[in-house]
Amino acid sequence: MAVSFTLDRARIGIIGLGYVGLPLAVEFGKVYPTLGFDISKPRVDELRSGRDSSLEVEPADLIAATQLSYSLDAQDLADCNCYIVTVPTPINEHKQPDLTPLESASRTLGGILSAGDVVIFESTVYPGATEEVCIPIIESISGLVYNQDFFAGYSPERINPGDRAHRLPTIKKVTSGSTPEAARFVDALYASIITAGTHLASSIRVAEAAKVIENTQRDLNIALINELALIFNRLGIDTQEVLEAAGTKWNFLPFRPGLVGGHCIGVDPYYLTHKAQQIGYNPEIILAGRRLNDGMGAYVAGQVIKLMTRRGRLGPDSRILILGLTFKENCPDLRNTRVVDIIAELQDYGIRCDVHDPWANPAEAEHEYGIRPIAEPQEACYDAIVLAVAHHQFAEMGVERVRALGKTDAILYDVKQLFQRDAVDGRL
Repeated sequence: MAVSFTLDRARIGIIGLGYVGLPLAVEFGKVYPTLGFDISKPRVDELRSGRDSSLEVEPADLIAATQLSYSLDAQDLADCNCYIVTVPTPINEHKQPDLTPLESASRTLGGILSAGDVVIFESTVYPGATEEVCIPIIESISGLVYNQDFFAGYSPERINPGDRAHRLPTIKKVTSGSTPEAARFVDALYASIITAGTHLASSIRVAEAAKVIENTQRDLNIALINELALIFNRLGIDTQEVLEAAGTKWNFLPFRPGLVGGHCIGVDPYYLTHKAQQIGYNPEIILAGRRLNDGMGAYVAGQVIKLMTRRGRLGPDSRILILGLTFKENCPDLRNTRVVDIIAELQDYGIRCDVHDPWANPAEAEHEYGIRPIAEPQEACYDAIVLAVAHHQFAEMGVERVRALGKTDAILYDVKQLFQRDAVDGRL
């Protein structure tokens, strides 16, 4: 049996309406009948009201997606014939892949799939996961046979939260399919909404591998620069000055030291290393980079403590203000933020930490991390200030207004290199 429909008869179901799923649903909803499904009632309610709390899609774009509707009922998806899965793929407390959302989505699909349908996965996984984990679940529940009764594809997401320059249609899309015909269909489907074009991979496994190494490469590059920062700090050399000097060569890569969090870079490498270990290979370089990057929060906290001690600001009543909690600037995304590592380490010293972030949702921060950000920090209250995220609001404040939040001789530590070196007491 072949794919039972052509593009002009495609009815698309998007499973998961987060940072990845919603932009996809909106673009497809401008062209095809599209149903966005999510298990969160607040999320569906806000989208129906024309609002996106993730700030990834403008209200005007929500309105422009005239063929897009939303549902909390999985049975409503049964009218679709092409399904795209965009659920999270996090790691657990042991830094192992947590495929629970993906498995749940596969069970949902198994209950609604019809002969001739196509299922496309976008969630980041290790090579082989789509056909080794998801497809067997769908087959078991649906009673349909893979590549005979239904078909699959994989097209890895490339969303960069908060990035206004690189939007879904302007980012080239990698595509793949379980048969040559399915691959051509998947490629044509995405080509109809992606102005930047597509790249058709030879197999689902190749497309899965391409996605997982994109962020593994970035993770390792940042790990190298973080290690250089540790070395240069011991040598008394400013890392930023070194990077600026080295950056005058045309082929020097412009990475900067910092915390590595978010839904991709700090997570995806563990999917690849998990699979590598399954097949008997111990990935040394990738895991070394992960360990180094995961330790940067504790390193920053240690540097702040040293500076406070030297200045006599460390005591039983010391208070520190953390500016920023989201995993990156000018974005409300709190997923896997490593700012919490700085906070946890400082709290281990018995230091009270206040957190201020104009982008973070206070209820979400409290639910996810037990941290309730304060609305407005008071002036002259803190023994140290840690600029953890470079939100534009902090840049607009300027270093003097930021310093005014601290007591006399308070420490100002700049994780994001937002201010000039001679204006702060320490930075990565």
